[in-house]
Amino acid sequence: MRDDAAFIDPARERRIFSSRLLISAFAVALLFTIIVWRYVDLQINRHQDFATHSDNNRVHTRPAAPARGLIYDRNGELLADNRPAYNLSIVRERTQDLALLLEDLSQLITISEEDIKRFEKRLKRRKPFEPTALKFKLTEEERSILAVNAYRLSGAEISAQLTRHYPKAELFAHVVGYVGRINDREIQRIDPVAYSGTDSIGKIGLEKHYEEQLLGLVGNEHVETNARGRVMRVLEQVDPVPGANLTMHLDSNLQKLAHEAFQGERGALVALDIKTGGVLSMVSAPSYDPNLFVSGISQKNYSKLLNSSDRPMFNRAIRGQYPPGSTIKPLFGLIGLHKQTITMDYRIEDPGYFYMEGIERPWRDHNSDRGGHGNGVDLAKAIIESCDVFFYNMGIRTGIDLLSSYGEVFGLGTLTGIDVPGERRGIMPSREWKKNARQQSWFNGDTINASIGQGFMLTTPLQLAVMSARIASKGKMIQPRLVKSINGVPLEPPKLEESISINDRYWDYIHRAMRDVVHSPRGTAKGISKGLDYEIAGKTGTAQVISINAEDEYDSSKLDKSQWDHALFVAFAPLDDPQIAVGLIVENGEHGSSVAAPIAQRVIDAYLKSKPAFNSQLVANQEEVRR
Repeated sequence: MRDDAAFIDPARERRIFSSRLLISAFAVALLFTIIVWRYVDLQINRHQDFATHSDNNRVHTRPAAPARGLIYDRNGELLADNRPAYNLSIVRERTQDLALLLEDLSQLITISEEDIKRFEKRLKRRKPFEPTALKFKLTEEERSILAVNAYRLSGAEISAQLTRHYPKAELFAHVVGYVGRINDREIQRIDPVAYSGTDSIGKIGLEKHYEEQLLGLVGNEHVETNARGRVMRVLEQVDPVPGANLTMHLDSNLQKLAHEAFQGERGALVALDIKTGGVLSMVSAPSYDPNLFVSGISQKNYSKLLNSSDRPMFNRAIRGQYPPGSTIKPLFGLIGLHKQTITMDYRIEDPGYFYMEGIERPWRDHNSDRGGHGNGVDLAKAIIESCDVFFYNMGIRTGIDLLSSYGEVFGLGTLTGIDVPGERRGIMPSREWKKNARQQSWFNGDTINASIGQGFMLTTPLQLAVMSARIASKGKMIQPRLVKSINGVPLEPPKLEESISINDRYWDYIHRAMRDVVHSPRGTAKGISKGLDYEIAGKTGTAQVISINAEDEYDSSKLDKSQWDHALFVAFAPLDDPQIAVGLIVENGEHGSSVAAPIAQRVIDAYLKSKPAFNSQLVANQEEVRR
């Protein structure tokens, strides 16, 4: 017992106990301090961060798409509007198994492989928690099926959206154009914020050219969702700003009449208001239904349009390039008078052919029999009866340099600047053009061909209408425009060069000659003058599609229709106060006088008789005649 007691040291044990207690107390205090610090950090210092994260799981910001601007014709008829449609979308973050969800949806409603492929492309460029469209324009039956099965379709939602619609369908397809789904190339250049509320963009026509004005400004809304991602309520909302409304110079009634006048033929027509340059009608036939493209056209329908021999998607009015034929004779005659390479008294003998010194091959007069137009053919007669030989002579006397430079001033071989994309410039050939394009020198034979609108020369129907309007207005530099006003505010007219300065005597001479093309017994378009209460000035044209040897006769019965000549016509009216100018072509129509001219006459007549002022003046003139 005494031995054990010798080893007991109470003081030492107290020291050990005290040190252990102190260490334990320090450890407890340290841990308590850490807990308190962490609590303060979470509850005070980082409260806002966690509150924000919590809200992000409960509150989401969704873009609110603006209504796309409407498009009207000059009379207030809708050419492009918006209609409500229901779409099926998927929010990727709210579904655990996307493949399973797609499979379930495919069993409930019809979802094609194309729908899934397009969905997967859209999925790659969307933002987190942003709905991605899977199928557009759900039927009422499809909406009902999805609503009944909503409890097992987490991540899928049905949303209402405004969809573009074109009430006039094919009548304005080439002019108004259409919207379509944003593709990968477009996504690289657009503002992602501006397009966050929509997946459509203008593809062609006015829809593309005025995309910025039509789009509008995107809005947004803060919505509260439950654990399943269903929207419970809207917490805050910034309304979108609708796109601007466009009003056209176009006239729906005139457009319909012109479209029907082609009666299944291929061709194009452009009618201009000479006073303003406004495009009254722009037809490219045949056409197509732009509504097919709005939500994504099927491969079958697209292939059908693309592979059609009639090329319905090709805008012939601004992109079709054709030899103008004899329609340019009044202009070239005016240039000859102005530059005094010919005079109003200049006359030739037309035996039906023309020989160029040093060349054995003759150039035939395609608008007469073998005997030609006879003696004493002046410029007026050459225009009225469309004498080629006169213009062969005049072309050589004037030269390609003058014809080319002044031809461009009247709108040939140059862009008109119309407010729609895709315009082609055609070709007004010159020495420089041939050297650059063909690496060849210019020859007199080229000038002879160009003098009757053949050879290298190519124009669009729009350019022919512009040329006619500038001749009708005695040189006013008219520029074609489609849009008349934006949100009711008239557009400022473009600043153009001064009028073409040519002696009034020459203008009047050419106007009278073009008047006699229609109203003279010898005129090539005399067939359309019957029953007219006013005077039309015009010029017919025929453009060769295939070459015919000088010794051969053109015989369409031996040719396929695709090889027949094109029929053209240019005109303006009324002669005493020109208000409308027209340029048109009927592909493989053969004769401008019998095929193209009647179409122009119908359009001109309908437009003038729709104007109260013109009808009042017509009645006054008739009363004056009766007195």
